[in-house]
Amino acid sequence: MISDDDLHRLAIFLGSCAMMMIVLYHYLDVNAKDDGLGDATEVKKSTAASQGSVAPSPSTMPAAAAGGSSAIGGEKDSR
Repeated sequence: MISDDDLHRLAIFLGSCAMMMIVLYHYLDVNAKDDGLGDATEVKKSTAASQGSVAPSPSTMPAAAAGGSSAIGGEKDSR
């Protein structure tokens, strides 16, 4: 049967290994080179730019730029 001292050493060892793996993961993640693939929205933007469309479509414009209501104020002011 496993003694308390053996269990304590095993827990310390496994916990230390887990922390070292977390630090290694973050080090590799921060220092990884960008391969340029990005997420799907970046791919769509680069595809649209390569096809010659420069101006964003009205459906992609933010509500404030399109003249819509604000998130806090509710209705658009009609002065």
